[in-house]
Amino acid sequence: MSEKDHTPGDPLSEAAKLIEFVPENFFKRVPMEELFPRTAPLEVDIGCGEGAFIAAMAERHSERNFLGIERLLGRVNTVSRIAAHRRLTNVRVMRVESAYVVEHLLPPGSVSVAHVLFPDPWPKRYHHPRRLVQDAFMVALHGLLGPGGELRAKTDDLPYFQWMEKVFAKAAGFERVEWPEEADAPVTNFERRFLNKGLPIYRARLRKI
Repeated sequence: MSEKDHTPGDPLSEAAKLIEFVPENFFKRVPMEELFPRTAPLEVDIGCGEGAFIAAMAERHSERNFLGIERLLGRVNTVSRIAAHRRLTNVRVMRVESAYVVEHLLPPGSVSVAHVLFPDPWPKRYHHPRRLVQDAFMVALHGLLGPGGELRAKTDDLPYFQWMEKVFAKAAGFERVEWPEEADAPVTNFERRFLNKGLPIYRARLRKI
């Protein structure tokens, strides 16, 4: 983080610096004890945005660890400050491309739930290879999830959801499971905006088998 992102001597800024996790080596798996000082089930928010969802989840489930993955510096700073302000010791954020973290940085079997919430739909056909949900992503995610681990995906973009459905149907080692509505479930800023407009939300929940 640059000096302009934090005021020297500001206690909140100093605390926020501890929320962001920067791997010592970007070419090897990160030991879990380096991410969190305690052992607890890990949930990963892949593309955590400005942190509304991950912060709410961390407050609600203090017995679990939460890792946010986000490539935009401004969003990483925002999430870090929110977590620091709320004294959420069970939150860390990594500023790395999402697919790279899944494929190369987190240890196999280390994740209990992976959240993919409103990823960039890349609507133009020639941009489709940039979409997060791909065959290779699902293979890597299967290795990342522990026994019975889950992928929970949401989008407001129907064409992207139809793309996801095709990828999920081909993904080996997963089963589709019910995802009951929860009236008070934490939501992202994007989801709250779409719900306020009365727009439909498409979602899928898969379990590793």
